[in-house]
Amino acid sequence: MVNDSSARIAEDLREWIAAAAPGAKLPPTRALVARYGASPVTVQKALRTLAARGMVESRPGVGTFVRAVRVARPNDYGWQTAALGSPPSRLPQSSTALRTAPNDVIALHSGYPDRELLPERLVRSAFTRAARGDAAVSRPPAAGLPELQAWFTTELGRAAPVGVAPPAPGDAIILPGSQSGLSTAFRALVGAGRPVLLESPTYWGAILAAAQTGVRVVPVPSGIDGPDPDELDRAFEQTGARAFYAQPSFANPTGARWAPDLAGQVLETVRRHGAFLIEDDWAHDFGIDSDPVPLAARDDGGHVVHLRSLTKSVSPAVRIAGVIARGPARERILADTQAESMYVSGMLQAVALDVVAQPAWRTHLRGLRHQLAARRDLLAGAVREHVPGAHLAAVPRGGLHLWLRLPDTTDLARLVRDCEDRGVLVAPGDEWFPAEPTGPHLRLNYSGPNPGAFPEGARIIGQALRKQQER
Repeated sequence: MVNDSSARIAEDLREWIAAAAPGAKLPPTRALVARYGASPVTVQKALRTLAARGMVESRPGVGTFVRAVRVARPNDYGWQTAALGSPPSRLPQSSTALRTAPNDVIALHSGYPDRELLPERLVRSAFTRAARGDAAVSRPPAAGLPELQAWFTTELGRAAPVGVAPPAPGDAIILPGSQSGLSTAFRALVGAGRPVLLESPTYWGAILAAAQTGVRVVPVPSGIDGPDPDELDRAFEQTGARAFYAQPSFANPTGARWAPDLAGQVLETVRRHGAFLIEDDWAHDFGIDSDPVPLAARDDGGHVVHLRSLTKSVSPAVRIAGVIARGPARERILADTQAESMYVSGMLQAVALDVVAQPAWRTHLRGLRHQLAARRDLLAGAVREHVPGAHLAAVPRGGLHLWLRLPDTTDLARLVRDCEDRGVLVAPGDEWFPAEPTGPHLRLNYSGPNPGAFPEGARIIGQALRKQQER
């Protein structure tokens, strides 16, 4: 029997499993390859589909077996209902972007760049040097290593125009990653029960941080060019909000980069309402066709609180970010940071500083720009060829993602499942909306592993989408 479709192989094996005894061993992969005339990858996809359905279980080094139906005594956790009480807020589920993908799938879902895009040699050498220094055994200052504070503020100060005072090293606070920074900023600058304005769509981690800290989210519509300044002004006026969270450069998920005129309008609106702009500069190192110019460089009045992460560009193992704030806002952020984590690992701070201070860091970023451009263009071209039903409003000039608008009739949850059944992981766009989604979207990561598989991944997405439209 010749059959190279993993779905058909899974269906045939399902019938065999239904008649088999629990614990029965399936034929080895080599036997299934010969039986179906399929590749080992196709057979493994079929077995993975069956495992996801709970029909089989794999035992490494032994084989794959029919899963026995276990009848276990249910545990009664009812007592915890009274002990915990009602939750203060409903936290969003963990994002699809955080899922760990098996090696044999086409992973377009992640929010992180592939390992081969990281400065691995620099990071390993930095850890070796840091382990021999004082950082390995000493407690750093609460606000962070002075040298790292100076690096963050010097980088921002280089972009400051004439007439705007650059930040001082003491304006920076080192944080254990930007997610921690978001929670800290929302607690210190907004406060539980008070409104914060968020672009919609926006980074799912900001939505999570808002829910976790109990602030009240007010969505502001934002597209491929950024937010509508009139809608932003109206939201400030109606809600009395004193903070607006935004990503002016290569926003996650849309890839939007604000034009200078829009940036000026937003900054003026924030100032007029006596509010803060929490600027998330997560993609500072991922410019492709243009370099980001932070809004914080144009503001010395303390309205812009600048959040700059190194986690994605240096290494996920080096969770380091810096927040730059001026005036009493800086003191509140520092107090919250100390209450939350006391201080950030001096070892990780030393590693981060070592990496970004090396001349090879700038060389790495220049090479990274070219690699991201090639991957972005490859995936964008594949989407246009194989997924004609999707609308790619613009090719982003930086960042890590493409943002696709799907037809209104798309069953997004089913599309994601169908793609996964065929070995392609994608991130549903619903996770990036702080309120109801304006339509079905997909966010695809072009910095993920195995870019040679991007065309095949796009082809599978296109087939799954056409299959829905033909029904």
